[in-house]
Amino acid sequence: MGEPAEEHDSDGAGESMVTVVVALLANGLLAVAKTAAAVLSGSASMTAEAAHSWSDTGNEVFLLVAEKSGNRPRDEEHPRGYGRATYVWSLVAAFGLFTLGALVSIWTGVEELRSPREDGGHYTLNYVILAVGFVLEGISFVQASRQVHGQARRWRMHPLSFVSRTSNPTLRAVFFEDSSALVGILLAATGIGLHQATGDPRFDAIGSIGIGVLLGVVAVFLMRRNMEYLLGEGLGPQLRSRVLTSLYEHPEIERITYLHVEYVGPQKLFVVAAVDLVGDDPEPDLALRFREVERQIEKDPQIVDAVLTLAPPDEPALQP
Repeated sequence: MGEPAEEHDSDGAGESMVTVVVALLANGLLAVAKTAAAVLSGSASMTAEAAHSWSDTGNEVFLLVAEKSGNRPRDEEHPRGYGRATYVWSLVAAFGLFTLGALVSIWTGVEELRSPREDGGHYTLNYVILAVGFVLEGISFVQASRQVHGQARRWRMHPLSFVSRTSNPTLRAVFFEDSSALVGILLAATGIGLHQATGDPRFDAIGSIGIGVLLGVVAVFLMRRNMEYLLGEGLGPQLRSRVLTSLYEHPEIERITYLHVEYVGPQKLFVVAAVDLVGDDPEPDLALRFREVERQIEKDPQIVDAVLTLAPPDEPALQP
C-alpha cells in the first residue's frame, strides 16, 4: 500500500528529521546576521527578512517537536498512535510563520511608507548578508528538494503536486518555507537595490510588504493542509483502490462491501472494512478469525489500526 507522498522504507522519517535540522541551522545563523544588518542599515526589507528567519527558526523547533511527538508508538489510550500530534505542532508552526513573519514584515513596510527613515547606508553589508542567506537557504532547499523529488519519482508525480498532497507535514513545511525564503531574499534585494538606485525608501518598504504577503500566503496554505489532515483526510480514488487491492490479496478475505480509510498521521492509516472471509465458520470461530486477520493487516507498516466487520449478504462487492 501507500500514497503519493509516502515511502515504504523506514528511512523516510529519519530523512525528514535531517531536512528539519538542516533548515533549523541555516535559519538560526541567518536570523542573527539579518538582525545585525537590519539594525545597522535601518532597511525595512532587511528587517522583514530578519523576522522571516526568526519565525522560520522557531517553526523548525516546532517541527522537531512534531516529529518526536508523532513518532511515539501507540498505546491503550491512543490505539491509533500519536501521528495526528504531528499535524497539531505543524499547525502551530504555520501559525507562527503567519503571526511573526508575515505580520511583522507587513507592519514594518507600512510604517516605513508612513514615516520614511533616514538613509542608513550599509548597502554592501545588506547585499553580503542576503547573498550568504541565499546560499544557506539554498543548501536547506536542496536537502528538502532532494527528498521531495526522490519520493515523487517513486509515485511518478510532479514534485509540486507530490509535496502539496503528502501526509508528511514537516517535509511540506520545510520545502515551502525554504522556497519562500529564497523568493523573499530576492524581494529584499530588489527593494534595497531600488532604494539605493533611486534614493526613494518606498521601494524598500514595498519589498518588506511583499515579503509579508508571501509569508502569509504560504502560512495559510500550510495551516489549511494541516487542518484537513486533523479533520480526517481520506484517500483519493486511486489510493483507495490501491488499499482495496491490497486487502483482496489477503488469502482470508473473499469479499469486501465497505471500505473507509483515513490518515491518522504521516504515512499512517486507519482502515475499516466490511468483509466476507473464506469458508463458513460458526460465529464464535468467525470472531476469532476476524481478530487474527486484523492483526495480520496491521503488520503493514502504514496501517496502525484495522477494524473488520461482517459484510451484509445483500450488498455488492467493491471492486479495485
